[in-house]
Amino acid sequence: MEEFCAVSQDDKKFRLDYWPGRVVSGSVSRYRERAAYLITQNVGVNEVMISTYDEMKQQIKDMLRQYEFAAPPEVSYLTASENQIYIVNDHDSGNRYVVRINSGRLAYHNAEQIHSEMMWLDALSRDTDIIVPRVLAAKDGSWVQELSVPGKDKPGYAVAYSFLEGVEPPENELLSGFERLGTISAHMHAHATRWVPPEDFTRPTWTPEAILNNQLAWGDWREGVNIDAEVLHLLQRAETVIHRRLEDADVGPGNYGLIHADLRLANLLIHGTTTAIIDFDDCGLGWFLFDLAGALSFLEEREDVPDLINSWVRGYRKVAEIPADAEVMIPTLIMLRRIQLIGWLGYQQNHLDFARQIGQTFTTDSCRLAGEFLDRFG
Repeated sequence: MEEFCAVSQDDKKFRLDYWPGRVVSGSVSRYRERAAYLITQNVGVNEVMISTYDEMKQQIKDMLRQYEFAAPPEVSYLTASENQIYIVNDHDSGNRYVVRINSGRLAYHNAEQIHSEMMWLDALSRDTDIIVPRVLAAKDGSWVQELSVPGKDKPGYAVAYSFLEGVEPPENELLSGFERLGTISAHMHAHATRWVPPEDFTRPTWTPEAILNNQLAWGDWREGVNIDAEVLHLLQRAETVIHRRLEDADVGPGNYGLIHADLRLANLLIHGTTTAIIDFDDCGLGWFLFDLAGALSFLEEREDVPDLINSWVRGYRKVAEIPADAEVMIPTLIMLRRIQLIGWLGYQQNHLDFARQIGQTFTTDSCRLAGEFLDRFG
């Protein structure tokens, strides 16, 4: 193992220090506080957006006629990040559902790949005890519906699935939750390993090249917020080290396969003692440990990140072994994910208040992380 991966044993327990902890005031809460400030300064909602949401609500109501509802359900706007989310209340049955309309900008936002996403989500719902949304099929059995999105010159695609109760994990209670998430991730990866997808199944592949060269249209990190010549040089050096450290990484079935690819806190729902996984929009082929990197999105600077990693690993090992080269993979994939988020936040500057508020701080913090990464492995 490399120098940074210290191993100790105590009554058969273990600790793997894969990522340097530090005392900072940051993490998701700090970024959200900055975003919340902007919201308080801009209480009014743009009238154009209201008009857009009203038009989409009507299209969704029309779309839902294709589904088995005894009476027209109520549709209301919920939220938007990469995609738009609407809540469907079926007052006749008392059930609630979610309709997601993809943004259409990502390389995999097409009917074929969204249908494949639903294939895996449906299989996880049927084959495992993992709590995920149940895909809702139309009367003709279809899962993906085509809609006309205002202001766009190509169709949007909508899917419907069950509404799940729960709240995002509180940041002061993440350790036990990360152990549970590690176990859930291992079960999810085990299912992916044994599941035989239909022949027409197709999803993106999350390689370093695809991420760092923006092949999937997430956003080019070089066009992120405040990427000046000095920052560009620093992150290019980190990019080189990432490529070097991952070029021989194992892509065998025990280490690589179908992953969620975006297991950040916003995509977890805690309800009592259970954790549900939502938003499989980015699922595709990649290293299983990339799901750990995804879980640490916007958390990388917390002082307890080493503990979070070890908690996740401990939970994962209840089901499956982690790769033998985890001490190389984990910090490298965390850095890869961080650079990926710089690109996403850069693109979203024109679309999301959250991205506008945290973009500059996120880039500055990322440079500090990249410098530490290079000090260790460059």
